[in-house]
Amino acid sequence: MENLLTKTDGLSGTGEAASNNGHPALDGVLLLDKPSGMTSNAAVQRVRRLYSKAKAGHTGTLDPLASGLLPICLGQATKFSHPLLEARKSYLATLRLGWRSSTGDAEGELSEVATPNFDEQALNNAVDALTGPIEQVPPMYSALKVKGRPLYSLARKGVNVERAARRVHIYQLEVVGRSEDALEIFVTCSKGTYVRVLAEDLGERLGCGAYLTGLRRVAIGALQVSDAVGFEALETATMDERLALLKPLDSLLEDLPPLRLNEDLSRRLCHGLAIPGYADIAPLEKARIYNEDGRFLGLGVVDEAGVLKPKRLVSKAF
Repeated sequence: MENLLTKTDGLSGTGEAASNNGHPALDGVLLLDKPSGMTSNAAVQRVRRLYSKAKAGHTGTLDPLASGLLPICLGQATKFSHPLLEARKSYLATLRLGWRSSTGDAEGELSEVATPNFDEQALNNAVDALTGPIEQVPPMYSALKVKGRPLYSLARKGVNVERAARRVHIYQLEVVGRSEDALEIFVTCSKGTYVRVLAEDLGERLGCGAYLTGLRRVAIGALQVSDAVGFEALETATMDERLALLKPLDSLLEDLPPLRLNEDLSRRLCHGLAIPGYADIAPLEKARIYNEDGRFLGLGVVDEAGVLKPKRLVSKAF
């Protein structure tokens, strides 16, 4: 469900920060609670206007049908968004049982399959079978590209393309609500997981079919939707209040180990120089780097020889 970071330039077309009505250039992360019915790109554009920012991007597409957590990066935060693309995502999803949808969700053409008729043991068996590493075939109605064309554009023309199954990981799959013709599930999954496909696969295993009627993203890595803000609150806030909502750049990297450098080493790293002496750190491990006063400098990586190299740094750290 995730795409690469989307960057948008402002009216000047330069990619530089706007004046922000007298405020300095903004660098930070807004945790947005995206409403259902809005594309991720439209959400980015709306946030950018509210912050008078020229440069902004999201950290992985959230389907228009879905609501919930959409971190939006402003300014230099766009440099440090990649780890969130790799992070685990958690969702609350609602499934309608007894039917299939041509798109896997409520927007498709529906066809009746069978009246749900399964017991608790069958449900537990289906959940267990879909937990852990599993194979998923990406849906035709997805942004996945084949020869440069998104699958959904082909699907709308009635063209069906063979898709190879991909390995994804379902870390947690739990039924949190059940009625006669619906299930509510909580899912924590790896990058590249299609919850629509998971819903369909669950319906198949239960023998009655299923499709997704609701989806809400509640977490990405350590970030939680409970800390997010909606558009209604954003639009009624003053600029100072909006600024106070921004999380620092390193909030995107909380799953990475921290390294603190003294003033001399901080300067060396920020001038692009490698620093030896980190053989005790796992090779090729990324780390968030701070100076001795706790100021965030950027992202580094330790190579196989134990040498710390700058990976992506905050501009003008020195």
